Amino acid sequence: MSMTPIEVSRAEQKSGTASSGSRFVRACLRQPVDRTPVWFLRQAGRYMPEYMAVRKHHSLLDICRTPEIAAEVTITAAERLDVDAAIIFADLLLPLTPMGVNFEFVNGEGPVVHAPIRTREQIEALRTDRAGDLIYVAQAIEKVSRHFSAPRADGDQLGIIGFIGAPFTLASYMIEGGSSRNYIECKRMMYAQDGAWPLLMEKLIAVLTQYAQQQVEAGADVIQIFDSWAGALSVSDYRDFVLPHTKELVQRVQQMGVPVIYFGVDTASLLPTFRQLEADVIGLDWRVPLDEGWKCIGHHTAVQGNLDPITLFAGEDLLRKRVKEVLDAADNRNGHIFNLGHGIVPGTPVENVVNVARWVREMSAR
Repeated sequence: MSMTPIEVSRAEQKSGTASSGSRFVRACLRQPVDRTPVWFLRQAGRYMPEYMAVRKHHSLLDICRTPEIAAEVTITAAERLDVDAAIIFADLLLPLTPMGVNFEFVNGEGPVVHAPIRTREQIEALRTDRAGDLIYVAQAIEKVSRHFSAPRADGDQLGIIGFIGAPFTLASYMIEGGSSRNYIECKRMMYAQDGAWPLLMEKLIAVLTQYAQQQVEAGADVIQIFDSWAGALSVSDYRDFVLPHTKELVQRVQQMGVPVIYFGVDTASLLPTFRQLEADVIGLDWRVPLDEGWKCIGHHTAVQGNLDPITLFAGEDLLRKRVKEVLDAADNRNGHIFNLGHGIVPGTPVENVVNVARWVREMSAR
């Protein structure tokens, strides 16, 4: 089957043969841009009335698993905020189900795995041959990609972001049964030296690779890997038990021809170690000044971030000042993508998010 001109254009961008990609993709690759691209973590979420109207009739998982609705909320948020990239609406735990690990969202508790994975025998039973069950995410990406196929008024094409969870973070949910304060069971498995941990990593990487491939083939320009709980690890534990597996996943996704963004929370101590991942972009949380974080990683890597999301509740003068501080810290280097240091939280004034996107455009124009 021959490709449409749009599909050819996207394929050229991903293979590096296009003379110019979207502003967002160029920034991921540390190429010159006319201004700093901007998007927001969790830009489709409970702070937005349009999203809450959808949630009145659909659960979170219903939205994720229904391509038409997932595409709708993705598109609505990107257009409402006027950002440079749309990240597909999904949940990082979706791959657990085809692996044979059932979970649900419980009010006040978040995701709950009712039969946590604690033994090698349970890990051996995990499936890696059903990643195709996740095709609904790729189908949503196809719809978003089609919607944003034409260049915008400024001549730029909006970037499409797919995402997957990192092996450690998905493993922590599977083993702990949900969120955790100390990750005791997860770390016990890492330390056990009985082969269970590397086997779990191997199976997760197999599924996540297939899942990412589906998203790229559907039109994702970039894949973001969320390692939400990496900050719970010491540098030694991250280096010994997580880094090799995460680096393998990063490399597998890069071989698909797209840049990779790697993001974790509370990871300032791990930033020098993140150099070894060789991801195209490292997301910085708000706890480290952007210039210091970038120096730790090395300027050969692009960075994303890193406004404190709670600053979005501030008055206009202070909020504008904080936006400028982040841009000043980036110092117009190639490879900065403006974002938050974590996701937008419920109750955030939508107009403040819209204003931040507009200020970034105005302040960063080269």
